[in-house]
Amino acid sequence: MSEEFTIAPIRRLLKKAGDMRISPDAAEEMRRIIGVYGSRLAELAVENASKEGRKTVLERDIKAAAVRVWELEDAGTE
Repeated sequence: MSEEFTIAPIRRLLKKAGDMRISPDAAEEMRRIIGVYGSRLAELAVENASKEGRKTVLERDIKAAAVRVWELEDAGTE
């Protein structure tokens, strides 16, 4: 799913975090990881809307999905 994101905005995010050079491999890995998280976030948001009987994903679905993604991530690191 990382192909959904272009490298340029990923490089800008990294540059905003600190004025350093960014290797192509670093930008590609960040793009890959954002793709993984984005896909999971989308799946959980759609799942939430479906459970509520809606055909529209709302802002609250994204927010709830983000909380679940972080909870799953935290549970996996303990």
